[in-house]
Amino acid sequence: MAAADAALIRVLVADDQSVVRAGIAAILDAEADMTVVGQAADGAEALALIAATVPDVAVLDVRMPRVDGLAVAAEVSVRHPRTRVVVLTTFGLDEYVFAALRAGAAGFMLKDAEPERVVDAVRVVAAGEALLDPGITGRLIQHFATGPGPGAAQRLERLTPRETQVLTRVARGLSNAEIAADLGISPATVKDHVAVVLAKLAVRDRVQATIAAYETGLVRPGVA
Repeated sequence: MAAADAALIRVLVADDQSVVRAGIAAILDAEADMTVVGQAADGAEALALIAATVPDVAVLDVRMPRVDGLAVAAEVSVRHPRTRVVVLTTFGLDEYVFAALRAGAAGFMLKDAEPERVVDAVRVVAAGEALLDPGITGRLIQHFATGPGPGAAQRLERLTPRETQVLTRVARGLSNAEIAADLGISPATVKDHVAVVLAKLAVRDRVQATIAAYETGLVRPGVA
């Protein structure tokens, strides 16, 4: 039984609205591969519970008393890097998205998303990937596609031609399997390339790598 428990995705839910918090927790806890290890009513409580339980994933509301979700995400990124953060909010405003990503969040979902999408988001980030609500991705790309900034090109010089090809496809939303088929290499090789790209760019996950691809001008909206 202990081995089975160890395989569960351990989740913490933080939201200042008790009904919303309980609802999200119930949805996640009902999944066979998940267990909710804590619920917090504000950011300070969330930080304390994360330190005590070290969950695999923390689902955080943006607007919470005492400490907001973005500050919690930033703190978790530094102090508890094994805990991945999904920001869940009713506000789809750009400043929240950009701040959440800069704070180290691996996922950003709107609260009006279907329950199964929230469940999928937790699974995706627990597996080390990243996920953005589809309604947010377009604005994110436009924000970071204004052209390369000073020194941006130097970041790409660290990559080999093959790694650059992989990054381009990651930024366009292709999975490892799709990249492998496109480039004629194995998915395992793609996975290795992605890991090297993340390390060379000093980014945490595929969302951060996508931001880097647009910031440097490697990928532009509408360009195949």
